Parts: sequence; structure tokens; C-alpha cells
Amino acid sequence: MLCVPVTLTRLIIRFAPLFSKRIWEHVLVLIVGALLTPGKRTVTAVLRIMGLSQERQFQKYHRVLNRARWSSVAVARELLGLVVDTFVPVGSVSVGIDDTLERRRGKKIKAKGIYRDPVRSSHTHMVKASGLRWLCALVLAEIPWAGRVWALPFLTALCPSERYHQQRGQRHQTLPEWAGQLVGLMHRWLPGREVVVVADSSYAVIELLKEVSDTPGVSLITRLRLDAALYDPAPPRRPGQNGRPRKKGARRPMLRQVLSDPQTQWRTVRVNNWYGGGGREVEVCTDTAVWYHTGLPSVPIRWVLIRDPQSEFASQALVTTQLAHAPLPMVEWFVRRWTMEVTFEEARAHLGLETQRQWNDWAIGRTTPALFGLYSLVTLMAHALLRAEARVVRPTAWYVKVRPTFSDALAVVRRELWSAGHFPISSSNSEVVEIPRSLLERFTEAVCYAA
Repeated sequence: MLCVPVTLTRLIIRFAPLFSKRIWEHVLVLIVGALLTPGKRTVTAVLRIMGLSQERQFQKYHRVLNRARWSSVAVARELLGLVVDTFVPVGSVSVGIDDTLERRRGKKIKAKGIYRDPVRSSHTHMVKASGLRWLCALVLAEIPWAGRVWALPFLTALCPSERYHQQRGQRHQTLPEWAGQLVGLMHRWLPGREVVVVADSSYAVIELLKEVSDTPGVSLITRLRLDAALYDPAPPRRPGQNGRPRKKGARRPMLRQVLSDPQTQWRTVRVNNWYGGGGREVEVCTDTAVWYHTGLPSVPIRWVLIRDPQSEFASQALVTTQLAHAPLPMVEWFVRRWTMEVTFEEARAHLGLETQRQWNDWAIGRTTPALFGLYSLVTLMAHALLRAEARVVRPTAWYVKVRPTFSDALAVVRRELWSAGHFPISSSNSEVVEIPRSLLERFTEAVCYAA
């Protein structure tokens, strides 16, 4: 019988009403097994680490992913509620949106495409890879025991290639269109909370900014082109004036011109945690304007120009759909987005992302979001466990590690799960722990076959 510590059961049990009773028993095995498994996160690897390698009805665990009736969107909503209640109980909720590539090959994987590999490419050399493109929404929250901001995934959507939609006679959805749908879900899931969405320049699209600006309580911060066409607000209509209402006023100078203008007034601000480091002073200037392009709606925006007094990085511009935002909070929100890349890399290194081998459409659409959600679940579990345990970083004589990372959090959770295996203690010597042979064999197999 599967034994899960009470501290962790209180978190996992929140997802039980989303599954039938019979399916939930299998889901619990997959969750615990995925946390304990080193290397590949296949269903068979999970069954081995759980001591179920001789289970004759192994196909019922595969059916959880490729056939069972349950909603991954409902699971994402519950996970978002847990993350927000734990790490962001008050104030605005900062959410990052970014896409990542899962490198996969196979004739039966229908939604795959050829995309630019952002990890292996550079500014001067582009590398393409075959795989699945996922759009992730991550809560950018301050983790108290880590002393830094972590990006916690809660919702992941598969964005198929353009050829996939063409072969099926469907209209292709771009990444900004998918992002608009994710923003709509977050708005419905977090009523009464201010949501600040942070994204890179790929989502600096007028249609998306207009959609977000029309959504109350939600704002979008992204990069803005230095040659964007900015205008004054449209003048008010005169009484009896004919014709369609104007969308814009007079043309304003481009931000590139504002950047080089000697008359531009700059203000020095200090940004905390500049891309994971210490504080850094930068110069900013800001103003409001209307962003407009022919044939598209006009969007009122606030832009912020950032330049480095030490000239160590190129000047850039940020844009927000919330005109009341101040420059310093905008910059601090935006620099948080680098943690999303850290999450993507750690999910590959410690949670086995890109090692699963499903080819069924339902299994593909559920496994990768589940592995990303496991990252947030591990963080929540570690947070619950660390209330009673102060030490989380593994000490060594040759390396002083001050801040815990995700690998430390995963180790804390694994230690708690393994310790729940009912170790009988000898009455004659309390220092001797008797390990059941079945558990010892699981340990041995996990060590011998670890990658």
C-alpha cells in the first residue's frame, strides 16, 4: 500500500476531487513515482521505482494519460490557487509567459514542427530542431527560504505548428493569440486580484496589448521596439463633427530619437535583484502615448526607456498596458522573467523533461504539463516541510552553498517520501535501522540503473 507523509498528503489531496476514485489511486502512484525516479520519466520507470515492476495490469497506469477522462485545465486552476495562496497571499500576482521547445522526434507525433532552438542558437548562428512548442504560464513569486524569485509553472498549452493546422483545414493560432487565451483564463481564475503579465518582445503585438488593456485587473509588460510608431491621444470630437472617430493624434518622435536627444531628462533608480544579482542603478525616462499601426486598433500605453550609466548593456524600452505603472516597479517586474529560463532548464535536468516517450495525442498533451506542474508541486512540498526542518542545503567541505536551489528542494521531498517506507527500529540498538528487503531492492535498482 502506498504510504505518503501527512505533510505532503495535505497538498496532494487537493487534486483528488478532479479524478474518479479508481483513477486517483493510479494518479497518486504516478505522482510519487515521478518524484522519486531519477533519469527518464517514463511510466515504466515510475513503476519500477515504486516496486511495481511485476504488476500484470501495468496498462492501467498508461491509461491515466492516454485515455482516462480528467481535465488538465482544472488541475492547472487548482495548482494556481495553491501557489498563489502560499506564496502571494496579498498584493499583485506577477505571471510570466514564455514558450519553450521540447525536442521530440517520431512519425506518430502529429503536432511536432521545425523550430529555432533557443538554447543552441546565438545571434549569429541559428540551429533548428524538431519538437513540440509549449506556451507556459508561471507565477513569479518570492520563495522565503530560497531568498529569491522562482518561476512556478501552473498552466502549459501545446502550440502546434502551422503545417499541423493546414493539414487539418484549421486556422493557425500564433503565440500571441495563445497568450491571449491564457490571460483570459488567469483573469477568470483570480477574480479581484491584480495580475501583472511579463513577456518578451515576441508578445509585443498590438492586438494582444489591446486585448489585455480591455481586461480589467490585468496588465502586460513587454519590450517595445525603438522604432515603434507612437502618437498623441486622439483629440476630442467637436459638436456636430462628421466621419469616423479618430484613433490617434499627432505623430511623436521615435524612442530611438528620444534616446539620443540630449534634452531628454533621465532619472536614476536602483533595481533590486538585477537578473538574479545584486542591486543595480539604471537611468529611466517615461511617458504615455498611443501605439497605432494602419489596420490595427490603437492602444494607450506607457513606455519606459532604460539605459545603463556604465554602458555595459544596450538601451531598451519597456511597454505596459497600465498607464498608472511607475518606472521602477515595471523594471523590477520585467527582470523577474529571466527565472523562467532557469525553470525550463531545471525541469529538463531534474524532472526528466524531453525523456518521456508517449506518442498518443492525449498522453503528449498531458505528460509535459504534468512535469512542469511537478516543479511547482515540489516547491510547495518543500515549503511545507521546511517549516519543521531548517537545513535544506547539503553542506560540503569544498563548496559553500548559501542559497538552496530546486535540486535541494527535490532532495528534501524525496527524503521525506523515502522515510515514509516504515523502517522498523531495533529495540536493542536504536542506532540500527532495519530496512525491509523490498525497499532495499528498490534502492539498489534505482542506484544501479541511474543515468
